Amino acid sequence: MKLLLCLSILFISLPSSYSCNSKEEHTLLQIKKSFNNPDLLATWSPGTDCCTSWTGIECTNGRVTLLSMSKDDKLFGRIPDQIGDLPELQTLEMSYLNLTGSIPRTITKLKYLDFLFLKWNRLSGPIPEYIKELKNVTFMDLSYNKFTGPVPAWLTQMPKLQTFQIDNNSLTGPIPNSFGSFGDNVPNLFLSNNKLSGKIPESLSKMDFQAVVLKGNGFTGDGSMFFGGNKRTVQLDLSRNKFKFDLSKVKFGKSMALLDLSHNEIFGTLPRELTELHLQRFNISYNHLCGKIPRGGQLQKFKSYEFDHNRCLCGSPLKKAC
Repeated sequence: MKLLLCLSILFISLPSSYSCNSKEEHTLLQIKKSFNNPDLLATWSPGTDCCTSWTGIECTNGRVTLLSMSKDDKLFGRIPDQIGDLPELQTLEMSYLNLTGSIPRTITKLKYLDFLFLKWNRLSGPIPEYIKELKNVTFMDLSYNKFTGPVPAWLTQMPKLQTFQIDNNSLTGPIPNSFGSFGDNVPNLFLSNNKLSGKIPESLSKMDFQAVVLKGNGFTGDGSMFFGGNKRTVQLDLSRNKFKFDLSKVKFGKSMALLDLSHNEIFGTLPRELTELHLQRFNISYNHLCGKIPRGGQLQKFKSYEFDHNRCLCGSPLKKAC
């Protein structure tokens, strides 16, 4: 009986593993104040447990590991420096807001950060090089902002990066040659709708990307280095550029499922290997392709407009007979 009583007293006296760390609670309240106490953060109130009752907060053993703020067009301001004072943070999401300025250097204090979501804001300037200090980040989404400058060559120094999304910004220049030297992790690249240009470095032919989306830029020259019979690429979108290469010489990996080459200057014939793929999306319209569309597989299941406006393609699903 005495043992049970002692254990009861012990458990009562120990702080709950889910109660909010006092320093981190203070940090969160500072973050709320920096945004002028928005309605989105109305539940962030002193005297309540930030780990159990504050919107967008998750904790592990009383330490904040997730901070999620999103979808509030009335929230304005910069990402506050205090964000670096949540040292156990693993997921940071500040999306669909009206954030301006750049990403503060204090973010490099977040040594355990895994997911970084800052999409659909008005962040601007070059992507800061100190982001490469976040060695544990696997997923980084900076899409739909106003970032300028080049594609960061230093992404190769982020050893765990699996996906990098920077769609719909104003980046300029070519894809860095360093992208041919990713290590064990070759990240998915989503670079669509920027102002990128130039030729794709030949060094990228050595990389086995699972997803590459370059849609809506000004790339020129050969894009065939993304293909290969032994590659595990699932998604490849080179549409709305100025790529020019012979498609008949391309070899396709068996995993290819999403392929969009539309609005380029690609020539040649369609390889029969296309009929062996389990394609879910396919578009080769607005190119300079010729010859008969191979029969079989998924090709005849696509719409005619996905083959239209080529030099001399013929056969189903086009109405033009061969």
